[in-house]
Amino acid sequence: MIEENRSMLAYRVLRYGPNLLRDEWVNIGVILEDTEKQRARVRVIQEEGEKIRVKRLHPDADEAILRELSSFFHSELAATGASTAWIRKIDEHFSNSVRLGPPVGTFTGDFDAELDRLYQKHVAVPARAGRGGGILENTRAWIRMKLSDVFRRHRILARMERGVRAEQFTQKGDPMRIDFGYQYNGTRGYVQALSLGRDPAQAKVIAYTAECIRARQANSEFTAITEVAPLDGNSRHEFIARLFAEQKITMVPLPQVEMFAERLRMRLQ
Repeated sequence: MIEENRSMLAYRVLRYGPNLLRDEWVNIGVILEDTEKQRARVRVIQEEGEKIRVKRLHPDADEAILRELSSFFHSELAATGASTAWIRKIDEHFSNSVRLGPPVGTFTGDFDAELDRLYQKHVAVPARAGRGGGILENTRAWIRMKLSDVFRRHRILARMERGVRAEQFTQKGDPMRIDFGYQYNGTRGYVQALSLGRDPAQAKVIAYTAECIRARQANSEFTAITEVAPLDGNSRHEFIARLFAEQKITMVPLPQVEMFAERLRMRLQ
């Protein structure tokens, strides 16, 4: 459940700079620590647009490092928790090209929401200007943001795993991360945001990943959250609907996501 008591946490900004002589750094992640509960979580760049931004700032950026960031930090934090042991490994592993900023205190009652807020503030690609001044509508990031808000209001966000690594089911080095994972009564569930209008090709990636997961976890269910319901007469939408039906992937458009979240809450109780 969402933490009822507010507490003092500490966060560090993760920075990348391939050229130490120029001393130019770009923020690529945030680590949030709760030393009292001995836990720590990390969120680092994953989306292609975020990596493109790093490449624009640092044309000589090492793509191999950017690809392995997430798996490295998740494995280290899983092994050590909120400890300084993993911090010493950063310089050794990344040859000083990745550094941590100093710890900064933050006061919150919602660990996951605070990690999201800090990531948006320090790392996320600046929102494109629009009437609302927010993230560009109908993109995958926008759908995922809306979905996080719904899960948080239905008090299930804290029960879900976020950024599930696909490589544990597919092939080592697979950069894909599944937005949300959950489990109940022996069933594992996965939820992924998909923009039908902006990135329909991602549907094949989701279908392939679902097939690989089912090969290892028979009792698995999959849901794709889309900005709209598939439109009749739209050949791309119809292709995705058929593909997902074959792989038993449920499609839920955003206007129906409140009902989806409530049904999921009842299962996770």
